[in-house]
Amino acid sequence: MPTPTRDIEIVPSILSADFARLGEQVREAEAAGADRIQVDVMDGRFVPNITIGWPVIEAIRPYCSIPIEAHLMISHPEPYIAEFARAGADYIIVHAETCPHLHRTIQQIRDLGKGVGVALNPSTPLVALEEVVEYIDLALVMTVNPGFGGQDFIYSMLPKLRRLRALLDERDLDVDIEVDGGIGLDTIAAAVDAGANLLVAGSAVYGRPEGVAEAIRGLRDAIEVGTGRS
Repeated sequence: MPTPTRDIEIVPSILSADFARLGEQVREAEAAGADRIQVDVMDGRFVPNITIGWPVIEAIRPYCSIPIEAHLMISHPEPYIAEFARAGADYIIVHAETCPHLHRTIQQIRDLGKGVGVALNPSTPLVALEEVVEYIDLALVMTVNPGFGGQDFIYSMLPKLRRLRALLDERDLDVDIEVDGGIGLDTIAAAVDAGANLLVAGSAVYGRPEGVAEAIRGLRDAIEVGTGRS
């Protein structure tokens, strides 16, 4: 039996925020109606960029009451997972490509009392999730190749989202589908229509001249207009 319609959540990524006033930017996003905050952690090995670590999560935690996701785009994340949990991440997302013992890594996160997410790069097939999907809280489909903000949405990922939605419905699993990369006014409705309910947006939130509140309102309006749902 298909799962019921899920709440649509906007998840600003601080990768595009002003790091000189990060706490203020996080607080502004929550006040504007953001549902979660995502922190993109990159190591310069798994992805071609270096960003931030758990001290930033620890620093912004007092500035928001909504959940924080730590998206670990790093090789061998297992030694660092406990630090991200301690710093205040509510969800910890690892990439299937970086975890040779993915089931064990999922259990490590679960044992720390955190929500579990598994991400797939554009070239990674859904079969990488099939044996563990019942143990996770969210499945993240990358719609760009990770490493940099502001990239163009890869439209060929829409069928992948639909197949993932069908897989979850077939097994009657209560798992969120998150999409990350190139989400903006002209792509967000297509992602929702394909099955995503968690929409990560970086430059579409923090890069808009009209400000964060108007940017988030615009994204929600684009979903409603594009899909006929609020």
